[in-house]
Amino acid sequence: MQKEGQVRIPSGCAIVGAIDRAGGPICGEELIRAIAVMHDRSNGLGGGFAGYGIYPQYKELYAFHLFYEDSSAKEACERFLERHFDIVNLSKIPTRPHPRVTDAPLIWRYFMAPLPNKLEQSQLDEREYVRRCVTRVNTQMKGAHVFSSGKNMGVFKAVGYPEDVGEFYRLEEYEGYAWTAHGRYPTNTPGWWGGAHPFALLDYSVVHNGEISSYDANRRFIEMFGYRCTLLTDTEVITYIIDYLVRQQGLTMEEASNVMAAPFWTTIAQQSPQRRERLTFLRQAFSSLLLTGPFSILVGFDGGLMALNDRLKLRSMVVGEAGSRVYISSEESAIRAVQPDLDRVWAPKGGEAAIFTVKEGALCR
Repeated sequence: MQKEGQVRIPSGCAIVGAIDRAGGPICGEELIRAIAVMHDRSNGLGGGFAGYGIYPQYKELYAFHLFYEDSSAKEACERFLERHFDIVNLSKIPTRPHPRVTDAPLIWRYFMAPLPNKLEQSQLDEREYVRRCVTRVNTQMKGAHVFSSGKNMGVFKAVGYPEDVGEFYRLEEYEGYAWTAHGRYPTNTPGWWGGAHPFALLDYSVVHNGEISSYDANRRFIEMFGYRCTLLTDTEVITYIIDYLVRQQGLTMEEASNVMAAPFWTTIAQQSPQRRERLTFLRQAFSSLLLTGPFSILVGFDGGLMALNDRLKLRSMVVGEAGSRVYISSEESAIRAVQPDLDRVWAPKGGEAAIFTVKEGALCR
């Protein structure tokens, strides 16, 4: 007889998200408790969290979180950052010793703004300038890795079970209006600190349960536009696809979901003429960015969260609502661990994005 925890979970990884649509604070400890319920969906090879609204005192600055293999990598990277940014504050990211989170790299954060003369010389808009700097560090600087680079948000990840990772990073000391969390069960890529979820670029972050069988086609397309997939996991490419579609191409989050989980042609044919024309354009213009394979993803962005399943809904995902709070998880039990009394519980349909945003003006503080 097999006991609980001794059976491989074929649909593992675990994902959790929470957002307060009124812009109220959610403590990081809530996400630790929620993801801990799904302990057996991961195997200790990766866990992580992304928090939005956690740095209000530096909300106009880019918050870079970096891993360094050693002090020489740190010194070289800081010389690069000083040539391209005005560094307002830098420090180690606070952690606590944890028996199950070991072999930690050097973990630092920097609050910065692009140097005006460098930005002007680049002839790029500000976010593209920052994106290219991130890519340069991650592809050209040995031993340095930028794993978070947005404004007023931050990613915290490591090799370990997610509840241990949350304790390691002292997330009970952080509050934000939105969070995502992930427990990893890698199936065909190694477990290492940079490969843990969430994956982030600028303000976008992604946690993912599943496997993207279209990875090679997606990667070849997205790398034509300056992105570089170097982190040995299919989730990385999803983050770059979202940045490309929303920031560079100007699509809405819903339209981006219509690219990644494009409706079947039979479904498109049943739409109104105007919507049919738009969906047809998106399928044809960005056909190489269709994600195939089983997946459920949570996308964090400035002011909101998006939940998206593959078109056949081959991975579980449930939404619970309580007042202004919305929770999204692989399992309802994780939601009820932090919010037992829910106004509504429902499951998003396959291929249809569930998008939740903070009401306008709520974050102006």
